[in-house]
Amino acid sequence: MQTNFSLAQLADPQTARSEQVLRACVHCGFCTATCPTYVLLGDELDSPRGRIYLIKDMLENDRPATAEVAKHIDRCLSCLSCMTTCPSGVHYMHLIDHARDHVEATYNRPLMDRLLRAMLARVLPSRALFRLAIGGAMVARPFAGLFDAVPGLKPVAAMLRLAPARPATRSASESERRFPAQGPRRARVALLDGCAQPVLRPEIDEAAIRLLTRMGVEIVRPVGGGCCGSLTHHMGKEDLALANARVNVDAWWREIEGEGLDAIIITTSGCGTTIKDYGHMLRTEPAYAERAAKVSALAKDVSEFLAEQELPAPVIPAGIRVAYHAACSLQHGQKVRVAPKALLAKAGFTVLEPAEGHLCCGSAGTYNILQPEIAGRLRARKVANIERTQPQVVATGNIGCMTQIGGGTSIPVLHTVELLDWATGGPKPGLLDGVRIAA
Repeated sequence: MQTNFSLAQLADPQTARSEQVLRACVHCGFCTATCPTYVLLGDELDSPRGRIYLIKDMLENDRPATAEVAKHIDRCLSCLSCMTTCPSGVHYMHLIDHARDHVEATYNRPLMDRLLRAMLARVLPSRALFRLAIGGAMVARPFAGLFDAVPGLKPVAAMLRLAPARPATRSASESERRFPAQGPRRARVALLDGCAQPVLRPEIDEAAIRLLTRMGVEIVRPVGGGCCGSLTHHMGKEDLALANARVNVDAWWREIEGEGLDAIIITTSGCGTTIKDYGHMLRTEPAYAERAAKVSALAKDVSEFLAEQELPAPVIPAGIRVAYHAACSLQHGQKVRVAPKALLAKAGFTVLEPAEGHLCCGSAGTYNILQPEIAGRLRARKVANIERTQPQVVATGNIGCMTQIGGGTSIPVLHTVELLDWATGGPKPGLLDGVRIAA
């Protein structure tokens, strides 16, 4: 694609990167076939190619985002299926991230939208505030229909419906910082502290800790770590996202310089995609560029790391039918496609692959709150494809997908690592209590 940026514009690192991405696009349109919003809506402007034209025009001409441009940028899930499909290697992720930053800086959103986004950016990255918010949402959940009837408040109704029916039990190990390996130590890793996942499903990290330490892996949770910045990053609130990134880089760097780390383990694939991009996000900051690049190189999804180890032999009956949902952030963002399925099969599960596995479930960070109608249609489509495989349990690697899919089906939805932990000697996941799962 031909571009016409001025030298002054290209002096900005974000613009220079966006120009590189734009130049790689050859207008072929392969991306339209795998874009969830284009598949649903059939609007060229709701496809990656259409959004690329909008972004190019906006950035080249230094135009503030209009309501129309913001609408189509907001509708993008950042699922990155287009990057998997693209034969030209267009790095759409960096382009859409820049576009969101520009929209946030130049477009004056309606008041309710601004307030909701500000609230989400403040509450979700904070465990304490998120716990309080969930408590309030559980009380208000029966009134979700009232919010549906008020223009502009549908996202509030969606948020209430996503709230769990009951609060999660706080993990007993949440305050612990070090988990020694059982037997000879084979590796030393850091585990992302995170924000929303430990509040919604603390069982995930507990399962990862049990499994990894049984395998001879020492785990540390460095003091000072927290939210990865992904949620604010995808809302265009780049200052907040970069602040989170710096905090995590500082925390992990102390361990790297101290006893050293073999990997940084992430159990939420949405976080993993962002952390693996820290090197790019902080590339212009002399104090962080080198360290961030090292952190990104060490970052691994838990399934990615486990695939490099020797998984313990399974101790449960073989053949339990597991539908594997490939989270977009894992299959498209990180290109980790084989490892989770291979691990589940090795642990004795019968792995089922639903149709349209490349399409997003509609979770996408805060998307299922901010774009509830499109997210609802995508969930219904995803759940129908999953249920056609007649599984006994659904496995995935992202808390957002677990929450989204779990809200549309009675089939238990578990993290891949929970099933691997159970299969190799850990406790049976609580969601499977009372569920007939005989092979």
